[in-house]
Amino acid sequence: MKKLDKLLLRSFFGSFIAILLVVIFILVMQFLWLYIDELVGKGLSLLIILEFLAWGGTSILPTALPLATLLAAMWALGQMSENNELIAVKAAGISLARTMAPLFIASLIISAATYVISDRVVPLAWNKMYTFQDDIQNTNSEIKIPSGIFYNGIEGYVLRVDERNKDNGMLYGVMVYDHTDRKGNINVTLADSALLKMSKSKDYLTFTLYNGTNYAESNTRAYRDTSYEVQKINFRKQDLIIPLENYSFEKSDSTRFSDQVKTMRKIQLVEFRDSLDRNFTQMHQDHLRMFIYGGNFSKYRQLDTATIEKELKPFECDNYMVWDNASDEYFAYEQALNKAVNMETQLVGMGRELNESLFYLRRVNLCIHKLFSVALACLLLFFIGAPLGSLVKKGQLGGSAILSVLFFVLYWVVNSIGEKMAKDGAMSPFEGSFLMVLLLAPMGAFFTWKAVNDSSLFNMDQFKSSWRRIKTKVMSIFRKTRIVYMGTPEFAVAPLKALIDKGYNIVGVVTVADKPSGRGLKMNESAVKKFAVEHGIPVLQPVKLKDPEFLEALSAWKADLFVVVAFRMLPKEVWSMPKLGTFNLHAALLPQYRGAAPINWAVINGEQITGVTTFMIDEDIDTGSIMLRQDYRIKPSDNAGDVHDALMEIGASLVCDTVEGLIEGNIELRVQRSFVQGSEQLKPAPKLSRELCHIDWNDKAKNIHNLIRGLSPYPAAFTEILPIDESVSAPAVQLKIYSSEIMSTEEAGRLLGASDGLNVPGSILSDGKGILAIRTADGFIKINELQLAGKKRMDTKTFLLGFRNPQNYRCTEGSSKALLDSVRK
Repeated sequence: MKKLDKLLLRSFFGSFIAILLVVIFILVMQFLWLYIDELVGKGLSLLIILEFLAWGGTSILPTALPLATLLAAMWALGQMSENNELIAVKAAGISLARTMAPLFIASLIISAATYVISDRVVPLAWNKMYTFQDDIQNTNSEIKIPSGIFYNGIEGYVLRVDERNKDNGMLYGVMVYDHTDRKGNINVTLADSALLKMSKSKDYLTFTLYNGTNYAESNTRAYRDTSYEVQKINFRKQDLIIPLENYSFEKSDSTRFSDQVKTMRKIQLVEFRDSLDRNFTQMHQDHLRMFIYGGNFSKYRQLDTATIEKELKPFECDNYMVWDNASDEYFAYEQALNKAVNMETQLVGMGRELNESLFYLRRVNLCIHKLFSVALACLLLFFIGAPLGSLVKKGQLGGSAILSVLFFVLYWVVNSIGEKMAKDGAMSPFEGSFLMVLLLAPMGAFFTWKAVNDSSLFNMDQFKSSWRRIKTKVMSIFRKTRIVYMGTPEFAVAPLKALIDKGYNIVGVVTVADKPSGRGLKMNESAVKKFAVEHGIPVLQPVKLKDPEFLEALSAWKADLFVVVAFRMLPKEVWSMPKLGTFNLHAALLPQYRGAAPINWAVINGEQITGVTTFMIDEDIDTGSIMLRQDYRIKPSDNAGDVHDALMEIGASLVCDTVEGLIEGNIELRVQRSFVQGSEQLKPAPKLSRELCHIDWNDKAKNIHNLIRGLSPYPAAFTEILPIDESVSAPAVQLKIYSSEIMSTEEAGRLLGASDGLNVPGSILSDGKGILAIRTADGFIKINELQLAGKKRMDTKTFLLGFRNPQNYRCTEGSSKALLDSVRK
């Protein structure tokens, strides 16, 4: 582990130093851009400029250190993750938390160093910067005389030259106005050419003039003598010495800026804050006394809590608010108005003084809190950078680096907003300083949790799905998806109701044609039609699905999607019509139990799990691509009716999910064979027949019990009973069985006294009171609920009250076993 720790620390600190230097260089360049105007043209040496930039770079260390920590942590773990080294470390049994431990300790050290630098080094840097900036501003710009215009950059002189020789610096057509005596243009020198030279100490300027003339006026006159004396001197060469001040950069004492907030250490800031706090309290008290006792109130003693009694008494004054005439009343009101205006002016002034004092107090408190918040930011950004690095995949290191920089930009923006709001008083200095902590802490905890649990940080599929969902919601405002629903029985009503409740646009319903039923041949409507009519939905009831009139009417609905639940097999002309396709809800987990009776066959076969499936319809029966599946655990006591009701509710929800997925484009289609595991055998679900319902008692008790469950409540398993005595001529009577239990031979012998003579399958045993059992190949079936032909459905106890001596009857041989064996093969 020591070698791994050394490797990580070497990578971390190497990256940290390199990134820190790069960040400082970038920020110094920005710093230089801000002060470039003050540095240019002052004749500053390179060492002076570098020293100024060095102190500027030191002042931005609190900004550079968090970014360097963030990127270094990301880079150290990101390189290991990209090279699959992190996977090897985890495979060796070393957790990510243990791997990050040395980097965490290093980040703690950097956080502590950041606090020390912010408290000790940065204030010194700001002090030096303020001093340098002031000294540079006090340094005059270099003398550069332009051609063709008058130049007054030298105090006491105005110069003009016609042209300049760039090679040797010679000036031509020189004109010099000497204003040192402050008497106007009384001394002018004209020269053919001149050379300009500054001393090394920049304290004087030598102007060597050639071939020129000097004109000087005395500008002195007596009381009677108003003439001026003019002196003209021609020369071939003349040296003009011009003294200079502040043309050479000189460092001054930096202690004069030690009272600035940014130049103070924490201990000085605390003392300064306490002083400001005392001044603010004293100012507030002085303002209060001035406001109360300054002549604004006539009864000011009533406002003094030190002099009033415990119970405040009303004003006691004779003739209070009573005047002798209107003039006195007017004067009183005018005087009161003037006092109110004076009070308002006084309050505004006091408020400004208090706000100014509060501003400096907030600024000092902000600087104190920033010492801690910046140090804490280094630690929090580590918990963002390190997880981002550990979650890097091959070739994604650059993306993680960009993402890390974006998080730092977010940190910087939030921190700047917090500081601005704290300075303006919109929030407290503590809240403004630690606002970014409230943002970074949960993000760092989330990323670290994701990394430790090897969870994907960003699921692009989920992101795309969310984007499509939002897009669909927006588009649905302008045009809702048009849906046609096809179904017939009660099972199909729940999905239709769920779609309507969720606000989907059902433009029409297709169901079977009405059929006569019952003894009176009364026209019977399907459950789906009744529901559609109640909700005002148009209905089509075709006899043939390929009827041109039906196809035309169906096409006129301009549907985007067809939803089919418990309907007929559709021809291609129908299911290929909508652009989003046609899907069906099947009451089984496809590809198992394809066919017309999946619920019944799942129970008949003794399945413990079934479910519902939505799939796209194609040319074959129940073979289309699967979209969604939802399973349901069959309880031992469930019959086909119970499973039907449960799947109806589950199916309604699944249909809504499928419609939503198709509209949003988030549905994945999978071929059915992908759900078949190994050599798993597919089980069909053919249409139920009367032969299947006729119980063959030569089968095992478990199979017969499941057959009864799978056919209950409809169409119901049945048997036919005949008298055992063949001499008694009687037709076979049908007995439907709705509920049963498996009874072992031992239990039957104990309860019913079963004998060896009743070992023939189909034999009936009963105690004549409440137990009725029928012999099977390996035991007994105890019947709990049944219905005799021509009678009502009843429990066994009620049945035995009217059916005496059932043991004198036997069951006929049925056909269910043979059909079950053929289907299962």
